Order: sequence, then C-alpha cells, then structure tokens
Amino acid sequence: MPATAHTIGAMSSGKKSRTPIKPLEPRWSAADSAELYQIKAWGKDYFDINDAGHVVVRPEQERHSEIDLYEVVQGLRDRGLSAPVLVRFSDIVSHRLRHLHAAFSRAIDENSYTGSYTAVYPIKVNQQRPVVDEVYQFGKEFGFGLEVGSKPELLAVMALTDGSPDRLIICNGFKDNGYLQAVLLAGKLGRLIIPVIENMGELRRIIKLAKTFHVRPRLGVRVKLASQGAGRWRESSGAKSKFGLFVSELVELLDELKAEGMEDCLQLVHCHTGSQVQEIRRVKDAVAELAHVYAELKLMGAGVRYLDVGGGLGVDYDGSQTNFPSSMNYTLDEYANEIVYRINTVCNERDVEHPTIITESGRAIAAYHSVMVFNVLGLTSLDRFRVTERPPNAESDTDELPPPIRDLFDAHDNVTERRLIESYHDVMQAREQAIHLFNAGYLSLVNRGLAERLFWVTCARIRDLARKMPQVPEELEELETILGDTYYCNMSIFQSLPDSWAIGQLFPIMPIHRLTERPTRKAILADITCDSDGKIDRFVDLRDIRKTLDLHDLEAGEEYYLAAFLVGAYQETLGDLHNLFGDTHVVHIRLHEDGGWWIEEVVRGDTAAEVLSYVQYDVRRLYPRVSRDCERAVRDGCMTLAESQSLLRFYEVELNGYTYLAPEIPEGAAQREPGRADP
Repeated sequence: MPATAHTIGAMSSGKKSRTPIKPLEPRWSAADSAELYQIKAWGKDYFDINDAGHVVVRPEQERHSEIDLYEVVQGLRDRGLSAPVLVRFSDIVSHRLRHLHAAFSRAIDENSYTGSYTAVYPIKVNQQRPVVDEVYQFGKEFGFGLEVGSKPELLAVMALTDGSPDRLIICNGFKDNGYLQAVLLAGKLGRLIIPVIENMGELRRIIKLAKTFHVRPRLGVRVKLASQGAGRWRESSGAKSKFGLFVSELVELLDELKAEGMEDCLQLVHCHTGSQVQEIRRVKDAVAELAHVYAELKLMGAGVRYLDVGGGLGVDYDGSQTNFPSSMNYTLDEYANEIVYRINTVCNERDVEHPTIITESGRAIAAYHSVMVFNVLGLTSLDRFRVTERPPNAESDTDELPPPIRDLFDAHDNVTERRLIESYHDVMQAREQAIHLFNAGYLSLVNRGLAERLFWVTCARIRDLARKMPQVPEELEELETILGDTYYCNMSIFQSLPDSWAIGQLFPIMPIHRLTERPTRKAILADITCDSDGKIDRFVDLRDIRKTLDLHDLEAGEEYYLAAFLVGAYQETLGDLHNLFGDTHVVHIRLHEDGGWWIEEVVRGDTAAEVLSYVQYDVRRLYPRVSRDCERAVRDGCMTLAESQSLLRFYEVELNGYTYLAPEIPEGAAQREPGRADP
C-alpha cells in the first residue's frame, strides 16, 4: 500500500505502522493579537481589533461606531498622502471632554458639593491650531476654557476666544510688562482672564499697570506646596519647584493687596503637582494642602473663588494600572472623587464657601486622539545566517581550520536540550577567541566571516530549543533580545516621538493589520535618521518593559504598517528637525452620521524646501546653483545632457516633496508629484 499523508507502508510484522499525527497548531485570531499587544488594557475601549485583523478606532467607545485604521491609511494613500502620517480622531477629543465633565459631575453630586467644576486646556500640550480649535469648540457646552504659559500662546488664545466672556483664560509662566499689559487690556475686551502670579515682582507690576489702565483685575497666585508629586516630574513640585510663592510670600502678597484695597482681586489659588502623576496618594496630599491654603486666604479676607489643582492627571500608556511612570494607579472617577472630597471636607471643616474647582488636565484630554502611522522599509536579522557543512577535510586535517573555527563547528553540531547553557558558553568563548586572532592578524577575513555565521546560527539553535523549555534559564533569556530583528521604519523618532528618545516614555506600538496572522519575529524599531539613538527598544507590557516587539515577516510587494498610539500630548511641538525630517502629514478624521468616516481637514507635511528655509537656507538660490554646476559638467564632458536633466528633475521635485521616503510605485502606475496631490 502506498504511503499517504498520515501512514507509512511498513510490512515488518504484517501490520501497518502509523506515525503519530502532529497536532495542528491553533489558528491565530484577532483575539490572540489583542491579548499579545494588550490593546484592551491601554486602549480603554478607544482601540480594538476587528475580524479582518485590522486595528479599529472607536471614538465614542462604542462598537457600532468604529473606524478601520488600515482602511483610513489606504484611503489616504489613494489621495496622495503616504506614510508616515499622524491621524487625529477629533471625536475622541470630544469624548474625553465629556468624560472629564461627567466624572466631576458625579463626584460633586455624591459629595453634596455646592461649588462647580470647570477645566482649562493647557495649549502647551498640543498647540496645533486645529487641536486647540476642537478642544475649545467641544468644551463650549461645559464652559471649559484655555490655559497659556507664554506671550505667543496668549496671542493665539486672545484671537480664539472672542465672544466668550464666561470661559476662563488662565495665564501661567513668567510675565514681562508687555504680557501683563495685554492680560489687563484683554479683560477690558470682555475676556474672563486671570494672570497667575509666579513671583512678587509680577504682583508689583500688575498693581502699577492696574492703576495706569484703571482696571480691577482678577488675579491668581501659584503656591509652592510641601506636598511633592510623583514620577518623572516630581521635582517640578514642592519647595524646589520652578514656579510659585512660598507660604510666607503668599501672606506678604495678601498684605500688599490689602494695602492697595485690592484683596478682592485675588480670586484664584493654584498649585502644580507635576505631569503624569502616577500615584493617587500624591494627588490627595497636594489637594488637601491646597484646600487649606484656599480656606485660610478666604478667612483672611481674600476674594478667592477658584481653586486650580493644575495638571497631573495621568494616562495609562502601558495599561497596567500601576504606580509606574508610564501608568497610573487610579481611574478618572477616583481622581475626580478624591479632589472633590478633599476640598469639600476642608471647606466644611473651616466653614468657608466651596470654590469652583479647576483642572488643567491637558495630557488626559489630548493623548488618546492622535495615532502615528508609519511603514516598514526593511529589516535586518541575525538568525537568518546559514552554514551548510564543514569545509572539505576540516575534520581530519587539524591545520585546515583555526582552533576557534573548529570549536564553533563543534558547538554548532552538538547543540542539544540537555547542554544548552554549555553550548552557549562554548560559542561565546570561541567567538571571543576568533575576534582576538583576527585583531592580531592571525585570522583571515573569510574565516572571520565564517566564525560570525557559525556564532549566530548556533545562538539561534540554542534560542529555538530554549523556547520549548518550561522555564528558560536566566543566562539564555538575553538571546531573544540579542537575536531580535531590526525593523527600519519610515519616520523620525526625534520628530514624531521625541519623548521616547528624550525621557524614555513608553508608547503602545503595534501593527495595524495582519492581526489574524501569528507574528513570528521579535524586533526593535529603528528610524531613518542617521543617529544611533533613533530607535525604540522598550515596549509596553503589563508586567515589565518588553525589549522586543512581536511583528510579522515582511511580504514582498506589500506595505507593512505599524502605529504608535496615545501620542496626542506634547509630541508634535517637542519634535525637532533632526536630519531635516520635518512635520509629517496630519489628517483629522471624523465619524459620519451613518457610521462611516470622512476627512475633515488635511495638513500636509513639510517639504524639503520648507525645512531648509527653517534653518536659514535661501531656497530660491539652491536650484540655480546646482543647475550651473550641471551645465559645467556637461560642458566639460563629465555628464551627458540627459544625465544633467535627470539630476535637475530629481532636485526640483524633491525640493517640493515630502521629507520622508516615498513608497515604491508599481511599474506603469501614474506618478504623482510628491507633496502636491490634492486630497
């Protein structure tokens, strides 16, 4: 009988012998990918994976209104907007504002709080005009305002807030006479604007200007609390904080205002607890202390009516809900309830009026709404080396191969589950000896290359066998990282994810498609800058920081897209022009009433000419100079006319093109002029 897929014809005893059927590996599903990338933990119902294996965005946290992110990227590409592209989901901003208002409304009701709540959005978190416009527009129904920290920010906000006399503008930061003068005059325009006094010099300038312009300004003061924040920015609060007055100075400030008959002008007391406060206990301590400061000022005759607890509301970037710098060990509801409860308790004990509570929770408002999508250009891997067999006579002739090479072959041939650690030690020692001999001039370049291949092949075999063990020995755990691939991504970390490089901020990163396929590679990500720091080798995990990211093998002819999530806070403004990679394309996506999506606004990324002008190149002179050089080369016979024209076409097109790498265009397809296609 002929052998089949499951039987082998063997007639040894008159019976058919059967080989054991290898159980089929379970099919990989979208649920498996959701578990692997922990999208439900950090996504907070804004992000999930659909049955097609694509990441979906749910701006309202509802399954019936979701947007296929991969479909959006394909639609943008059809409109001439290739990756990298920053996709902003405006409806998430609206939902975050409603969510914030609802949490404080519940806390106010539960605590029988007689004051009110409002939020101001600190535009430093994301100063892009479309973002600030949307925050201000969506916050209108709740009376939410804006916060500025510099003269340029004040100039922007003054123009955006006309016709809104009941919405707060909080002015923080150091202020010169021009800044303070603009604030006082903006009050005459009908703005509800409050400058927060950061030092005693500002108070005296304000008093002088108030007399000059005959106004009674609304004033705030920032206090240095003894309570300190937590996390990366803990030093920005407490006694050594950059801004604010000590309590002794606060008493002096009130005395000076009383001397001028202006104590009623002091209407707001403010503190700074830090950014991304990960521990709720720090919030409790700071708010309780600030509430006592408010109550004392009220009892001393100040006109305080606002209590501004500042920013600090965290974002759970890794989804672990822990006291970790990239997480937070509390929920929004707990945050709101603790703030209201602490202020309520202090005010009741001191028998003072409940103030209007203000928060400046910019990160929590903006982070979720932006997703950075980028494509992978290629990869390098260390486990793809192959060694077929020993060179002829290598086993019999001891002079044929140097000792380290023979040792590497022996280690390669004798890897077994029982001696994995021994084999690992052997290859490490043999490799070190081979490098030493090469550096001393006793090993050829060919043999050095052979040693390298043997080392990586043997390490890969050890790693593969270690994966099957119930408990991987500690010495072998590093092999997964050592042998990890490098995926080269079409983006600049310094431009699009600067906090990842500068402060080690973790952002959730994952593929946006092929999520019904099992990822078979483990990799770090490298950008296209020439800086060795332009890489991401730390990834979110519920228990620890992962050193590699699970990815799919690249397929020929297909773009492979990854996305970094929760990047809406700080990343755009902090980004720089490293290697002159400019701003990426930005699109604003909105939900349609019928459940679909549409593009509300497109902001095209920087062209090469634009970024060159940022660093003081006169772009108008660049092309003529290259053109003259080409003419000289043609004249001298160094270049043909056709070659010179080809170079000039490249130069002209790329000056007006996207600073990032262009996708491969299939042969015969119509080419678009980079950076000039209409959406």
